[in-house]
Amino acid sequence: MIDKFRIDEAQKNINSYLADELIKKEKFEKVVYDTYYNNSKESIKVSDILLQNNISNLWVVVTSYYSMFYIANALLYNLGYKIGNKIAHKITLEALIVYVRNKLHKSLLENFEETKDNAMNLIKNQSDEIIESFDYERLKRSKFQYESTEEIKSSKANTSFNRAKIFFNEINKIIDSIQK
Repeated sequence: MIDKFRIDEAQKNINSYLADELIKKEKFEKVVYDTYYNNSKESIKVSDILLQNNISNLWVVVTSYYSMFYIANALLYNLGYKIGNKIAHKITLEALIVYVRNKLHKSLLENFEETKDNAMNLIKNQSDEIIESFDYERLKRSKFQYESTEEIKSSKANTSFNRAKIFFNEINKIIDSIQK
């Protein structure tokens, strides 16, 4: 669960990144959005091929993470924000917390409308888990490249791929709702 301190910290960091122009408000250009979106789809497809053919656990983790990274940036760009090149992965995480977290709440709530009484806590937890999965994969990618046994890598590769699919699907729902 993302706690209030972490949410406040993300907001403070985003304000700083905006001031330093590490993230910018930018006019929408379809070619930029399409590049992010297509890179995400390609990354998840490559991840699936690698996983199904038992080619490389390392690259399943890496391509799964990048699928998440690109779809997150597609959504942020659709919302009017372009992440720069410096510390892009960290800024993307902070922007997800600040700009996307509540949109995930809303998107997930629509899926659970008939069970309103119990859904709110579940939805808050699930939307936080989806955003936290981005951070887990960001950290795992860097650790995974330099330390781990093959058994651990195989297990983590499966987890990464499954997280990437869930992340892609949930973020894509938000993108679809914005584009309607």
